[in-house]
Amino acid sequence: MTKRISHILFILSAFICSVCNASEVKDESMVFHATVENGDTIMVAGLPTLYVFPPLNFKNEKQEKFYWRTVRDVKKTLPWAKLIGSMLRDLHSQMEGMNEKERKAFMKQKEDEIYKQYEPMLKKLSLRQGKMLITLVDRECDMTGYEIVKELRGGFRAFFWQGFARMLGADLKTGFDETNEEHQIVNRIILLVESGQL
Repeated sequence: MTKRISHILFILSAFICSVCNASEVKDESMVFHATVENGDTIMVAGLPTLYVFPPLNFKNEKQEKFYWRTVRDVKKTLPWAKLIGSMLRDLHSQMEGMNEKERKAFMKQKEDEIYKQYEPMLKKLSLRQGKMLITLVDRECDMTGYEIVKELRGGFRAFFWQGFARMLGADLKTGFDETNEEHQIVNRIILLVESGQL
């Protein structure tokens, strides 16, 4: 057993010595960064963030079901919130320098394109998932859904969509509040999902 370990260490050290003065070691599809300190070659690698939270203690089965439903809803809506955030940043950069008339025409065209492309998929979200999306959009964009519609399409349009959302039991003015206990759980789930831990 000791002989095997020393053999493995020998092969490993031979590999390291062969690259000891290189700052980058290329494999067919990967680049490894290394640094040399006091004659030792040390591979430099970035590791993903690992989140550690205290374990959740559910008071009852209902609370546990709520948690796992929230996990499901976050996993389903988080990519949409990220897409909306990315699209909003793109729209802002594209509208830079436009006057009011040009902005309105541009946003009308974009609204039609976005509606045709994404409306069939977004219709598949449940009301619960729609509410989650509204919350996650605020977390991603630092603007509520109401503020986004008002900025891009005007106050009347925002008022109309807010009224429509209220009829369905949602609220476009709902923001992400880090002091809210439910939103703290949502934030925890997001961090774990994004890091691949959940």
